[in-house]
Amino acid sequence: MPAARSDAAAPDSVAVRATGQAAPGHRALPRLDLLLLAVSIGGISLSAPLISATAAPALAIAFWRNAMSVGVLGPYALLRHRAELRGIGRRALLLAVAAGVLLAVHFALWMPSLRMTSVASATALVTTTPLWTILLLRLMGERAPRLVRIGVAVAFAGVLVLTGVDLSLSARALLGDALALGAGAAAAGYVLLGAEVRRTVSTTAYTLVCYTTTAVVLLGVCLAAGTPLGGWPAGVWWQIALLMATAQLLGHSLSNRVVRTLGPSVTSTAILLETPGAALIAAVWLGQWPPAAAYPAVGLILVGLVLVARGGRSAS
Repeated sequence: MPAARSDAAAPDSVAVRATGQAAPGHRALPRLDLLLLAVSIGGISLSAPLISATAAPALAIAFWRNAMSVGVLGPYALLRHRAELRGIGRRALLLAVAAGVLLAVHFALWMPSLRMTSVASATALVTTTPLWTILLLRLMGERAPRLVRIGVAVAFAGVLVLTGVDLSLSARALLGDALALGAGAAAAGYVLLGAEVRRTVSTTAYTLVCYTTTAVVLLGVCLAAGTPLGGWPAGVWWQIALLMATAQLLGHSLSNRVVRTLGPSVTSTAILLETPGAALIAAVWLGQWPPAAAYPAVGLILVGLVLVARGGRSAS
């Protein structure tokens, strides 16, 4: 199994980051890569509805998803990167572990949010990760381009509208919104720490350390909370395995394969289709239609994220 690129280790809703390579310019976009990107978006979009439909505790799903990923990645990493894993420096190791802890926080917040608010709301709010990343970078002294700042303002206006809509429904839906927003913020810290680690550590080695940490932390949370980790029908296990294969391995891996040819702007903007994709799947499969007032709010969030993606590309 070839080593996945950096964002293959990212949570479902983290947009693909720029790779530093030039976009394809005026050349025709490769049809095969466009098809692979569409498959990737489909796999990622399936994540939220599948989690919502799986008859197992959200924390248990989060644990097994990561544990299964370690089981798939581990043998390859230990075979091809054993020397590197032994030689990881103390600072890089600590940062990778910290990233794994933040990824565990992301999953521990986002997955329960899908049981408290609509799939459309939870997915839209967790995709605000790029906005939290920009805010964190601003605290570190980096000033974003004007178009990016406008995009942040538009997206957060959408967040305010969406949370107001959900507050009118129930306090539980509003709490679900808060968990999804917190999950997006945790993912931002995870992305920034991971980017620093990958300066000196290969993606495969970093991913193994990060996912292992995430699984261990989530296992501790499940045990502390008394969350059952088994005893479900075989269909539930197949759903968890499908979640791991489609969203974690297929979805993000394919999106990071095509970013080389399609460019970061096309790829990251396309990944924003996860929100309407997940909402459509949830509506058709689960009969979960968001209230009419939520659609303009989700639209504002998506427009803001598109502006952020375009502004980031112009700056690079």
